[in-house]
Amino acid sequence: MFLSKLLEPVKATAHEAGTALWQIYQQGTYETHAKADESPVTSADLAANAIILQRLSELTPDIPIISEESHLVPLSQREHWPRYWLIDPMDGTQEFVARSGDFAVSIALVEHGWPALGVIYWPRENIWYYATRGHGAFKQHGQFINKMAVRQRQPNEPLKVAVSRRQSLHHIEALLAASAPQTPVEYIPLGSCSLKSCLVAEGGADCYLRLGPTGEWDTGAVHIIVEEAGGKILDGEFFPLTYNRRETLNNPDFMVMGESSVPWPQLIRSHGTARSLS
Repeated sequence: MFLSKLLEPVKATAHEAGTALWQIYQQGTYETHAKADESPVTSADLAANAIILQRLSELTPDIPIISEESHLVPLSQREHWPRYWLIDPMDGTQEFVARSGDFAVSIALVEHGWPALGVIYWPRENIWYYATRGHGAFKQHGQFINKMAVRQRQPNEPLKVAVSRRQSLHHIEALLAASAPQTPVEYIPLGSCSLKSCLVAEGGADCYLRLGPTGEWDTGAVHIIVEEAGGKILDGEFFPLTYNRRETLNNPDFMVMGESSVPWPQLIRSHGTARSLS
């Protein structure tokens, strides 16, 4: 009941933040700065962040918030939190700057170290992806809502792999060539880590292999969405991602897998390529 009561207000919050992002995107007037890790942050990120912090503080004043664009509380203070909000006000800032439109708002509620509610809102398409623990994953386009399930790939069909618009395919191609050399592969380019993960959840791709830096706010919401759709998110050693256990909230490389008929661990480990994802 607690999660179900939160879902619609969180969807509304994501929509409000996403609408603000889209208005700034269309106007084309914003400031861009480089963070300490040299990744970009814009005034649009900060505007969406302010909206989400305000709305979640009003909705659940007793639940703390971790955001990519806010000061990070030390692990010693947060490691025993029973629940907290984990947000990325704009996942895909590089896509925003590059004018692709492939950016999204990401809001998750983490309970006892595991995502329990997740909402992704894609402003350009007016699409929500969302899930709560034990109740399935859904895609909403305007007023139309459909339950999501990962794709069940048929024999001899190409393996559909979601890939970044901005990163080289070299490592991904090498990994798949070694792991499944007889399998035809179709690459589907899309921006934003969360949108590629949601593409797997809705059956538009079989997997997404993420090589490179991400934060826990990039995966919190999509983790519950992918799992409720029947998929998995695992690190390079085929263990589940963890939350709020490290001083920094950096993720390892990870795999979003919806295709259950492909024995990924056996394939990748047997060819000695698991280190490419770890």
